[in-house]
Amino acid sequence: MKSDIIVIGAGAAGLMAAYFAAKTLVESGSSAQVTLLEKMPRPARKIMITGRGRCNFTNMKDWNDFSLHIKTKSNFVKNAYYNFTSEKVFEFFESHGVPAVVERGDRAYPASSHASDVVDCLVNACNSYGVKIVCEAEVKTVRKREDGGFALGLADGTQYLCSKLIVSTGGLSYPGTGCTGDGYRWAEELGHSIVSLFPSLTALVPSNYKLLESKDLHIHRQTPLSETGKLLCGIQLKNVGVQLYVQSVLVQDEFGDLDFTDGGIEGPIGYLLSRKAVKSLINGSKVSLVLDMKPGVSLTELTLRVKELWAEVDKDPRSRNLREKEKCRILLGKLMPWDLIPAFVACNPGIITLERKSRTQTKVWINLPTIAKALKAWRFDIVGYVGYERAVVTAGGVSTDEFFPKTMESRRLDGLYMCGEVLDIDADTGGYNLQLAFATGRLAGESAAKSLSE
Repeated sequence: MKSDIIVIGAGAAGLMAAYFAAKTLVESGSSAQVTLLEKMPRPARKIMITGRGRCNFTNMKDWNDFSLHIKTKSNFVKNAYYNFTSEKVFEFFESHGVPAVVERGDRAYPASSHASDVVDCLVNACNSYGVKIVCEAEVKTVRKREDGGFALGLADGTQYLCSKLIVSTGGLSYPGTGCTGDGYRWAEELGHSIVSLFPSLTALVPSNYKLLESKDLHIHRQTPLSETGKLLCGIQLKNVGVQLYVQSVLVQDEFGDLDFTDGGIEGPIGYLLSRKAVKSLINGSKVSLVLDMKPGVSLTELTLRVKELWAEVDKDPRSRNLREKEKCRILLGKLMPWDLIPAFVACNPGIITLERKSRTQTKVWINLPTIAKALKAWRFDIVGYVGYERAVVTAGGVSTDEFFPKTMESRRLDGLYMCGEVLDIDADTGGYNLQLAFATGRLAGESAAKSLSE
């Protein structure tokens, strides 16, 4: 089987690469063929689950703000971004029949809130320019031919030959969608180097959150929750502050929403902190998160407020016959969501102490300053993280130093292009990663097509 350009991997980057390669060829009057090989039964399985099935397909920030959310070398993708800006991606989908909306944090979604609309749009766009999409076509081997082209061997024995090859196989995240790291192996076999891989935008697991049988850092999401984990799981906190400490040194400070899930600590700011936390854990450092549930006030102000609220509860006629622990629960209900109280008390036992007055009498003390301190600095020591099975992206990848940023072509092997997550490119959650996939995919596709006529 022969094709002028072959794209391996029908994800976000691959579909966009195939579309723009074919479009560029057609508009130049060329009859060259573009073939897109996908190992799964259908294209873009990972897009279908992004944004909880809504598909946050880009972020509308301009480059100066957008680039602050890129965790790798932002200069490498600058050309790709300007070639296909967030506004152009937005216009692309709208012009192809997918109305879009912009929501909080400059995140763009299809107006239908259906990720399938994004997938269908990309597939139909490819079909409109004659891209041959072949599913259930698992590439097993890639080699450079003596004549300068490439030879691909498929699992079913089929052989493909091409002049230009675009690898867009993604990373290791969500292997059930087909992302199993094949591109890294081929890259090494073709002479490229790999920057260390690790999961990012993933759940961080606090100490005593799961019933752990080993000290492995990779803690599977299905590992059973401990009693503490069960108390916390399902809690969602809004407008809180979280600080990341590595070896007791503050390295990152975020504000926003936080979720406790069956995996561990997640949510928007959980994800923002996860990349640096996971990397630090892998490097052998001690990692902890400190939760500030009242970031808008100082500890002194909060302590005074807690004492005032306690006085109100204590003087309330309805509290006359209540025990101290019951009054403490009422107090905490004024300071946090009710469903968080059991976990807060369990994790901060110092807020209630017992003083034995005699063999038969004990006095219960509610430590109001301790409550205030716990609200401002609830510490979670992190012992591990959920791995690639539920990580949003893979950090690390094929070294971008070995590719031309203006074309996405290899510096080491003529005719080889790579784009998307297979490269050492990753960013925060919020549409940034898909934007980078689309932008690098377009640049790789256009460049490969233009190079055919040179």
